[in-house]
Amino acid sequence: MKTIGLIGGMSWESSLLYYQIINQHVKKKLGGHHSAKSLMYSVDFQEIKTLQHEGNWSEATRIMIESAQKLEAGGADLIVICTNTMHKMAREVEQSVSIPFIHIADSTANEIVKDGIKKVALLGTAFTMEQNFYKGRLIEKYGLEVIVPNEVDRAVVHDIIYQELCLGVIKEESKQTYLRIINGLMQNGAEAVILGCTEITLLISQDDCTIPVYDTTRIHAESAVEFALGVDFQG
Repeated sequence: MKTIGLIGGMSWESSLLYYQIINQHVKKKLGGHHSAKSLMYSVDFQEIKTLQHEGNWSEATRIMIESAQKLEAGGADLIVICTNTMHKMAREVEQSVSIPFIHIADSTANEIVKDGIKKVALLGTAFTMEQNFYKGRLIEKYGLEVIVPNEVDRAVVHDIIYQELCLGVIKEESKQTYLRIINGLMQNGAEAVILGCTEITLLISQDDCTIPVYDTTRIHAESAVEFALGVDFQG
C-alpha cells in the first residue's frame, strides 16, 4: 500500500471527510483492521481564502508547492489536493514533485464518461465555475459540455460555500437554494451535476436530486485509495 499525501485544511471540514472516506474505502477493499497509510499537511485556510479573494495566486501557488514538497519529503508516494479550487495550480504542484499527482477533475470526469453522460452542470466556488482551469479540463480533455449557473446564482453558490459550509454551518434554506439552482440547470439540459467544491457534499447528496450527482470529495478520495492499492488511474 502506497502512502497518500494530502494537502488539506481548505477547509478542514472537507479534509475531515477525505480522511474518513479514504479509510472507509481501504477497509472496504482490504477488510479486517486495515486503514490507509497517509500524511496530511494542513494549511491555514484563512490565509488561503485571503489570497484567493485578493487574486494573489502566485503566493497561493507557492504555498501549495511547499506543502506538496513537504509531503514528498515526509514519505508520501502520491499527492492529493483536498479541494477543487486549488487545482488552479495543479500543473505547478505536479511539476514540483517527483511522485504522482491525482487530479480531482480527472477522477470525476472518468466516472462521468464511464456513465455515458455528455452534458453536466458544475457547482463550485466562483473561481471554479468561472475560470478555465477546471471546466476547461473537462471540456478539452474529456469532451464534456459543461454549464454553470447565471451570474447572480454563481454569487449565491460561492457565498454559501465561504460564509456557511467552510465554517461547518448547514442551513436547510441554503440546501433549497442550491436545489433551485440545480433544477434550473436541469431545465437547461444538464444530465448530471458535479459538486465541484469539496464542501458542497455537506449540503447536497444524491438523495436530494433526480439526476446523477458526482461528489468530487468522495470520487477523489476513493481514486487516491485505488492508486495507493495499485489500481491503474486514468489521468
